[in-house]
Amino acid sequence: MAYLKAWCVGLLLVSAGCSSVSHPPIALVPKVDLPRFMGDWFVIANIPTAIEKGAHNAVESYRLAEDGSIPTTFTFRADGFDGPEKWYHPRGFVLDRESNAVWGMRFIWPFKADYRIVYLTPDYSQTVIGREARDYVWIMARTPAIPEADYQRMVVFLQEQGYDVSRIQRVPQRWSAHGTP
Repeated sequence: MAYLKAWCVGLLLVSAGCSSVSHPPIALVPKVDLPRFMGDWFVIANIPTAIEKGAHNAVESYRLAEDGSIPTTFTFRADGFDGPEKWYHPRGFVLDRESNAVWGMRFIWPFKADYRIVYLTPDYSQTVIGREARDYVWIMARTPAIPEADYQRMVVFLQEQGYDVSRIQRVPQRWSAHGTP
């Protein structure tokens, strides 16, 4: 069942990326240091995909493989902090080696969904992942909470990029001091 959901989400992301875009190209981070970008990212807010609706304690984890691909683990609790834990394992592929900011994220073979690093703080503590179609977005951080001013700055940035920011939803995060739910 989880495979079928992942397949449907992958197909949805790929087909949404094929629609025509009436916006100028979305901004990209000029250069991403891939090893530094790897690790855990807490999802602070998003325009959720079908599988992410109701997600709590969402975390995206990246690892750089020897072949240059990026095995990814996306985990969250469904519909509440005590909800069942869900795991998805897409794989990222860097499509723009000059910037490392454009990836194809494969949920099902052979399709790769559009995945763009559009915002990244110099200390690699906060990032925004967008899509050219402006249909989904992920505001993420190395910590489960960020200052409200930082969050608002990213929302304004996304609005300037052509996103309908009224669709952005905060993802509930509640963790103990030891990093466990």
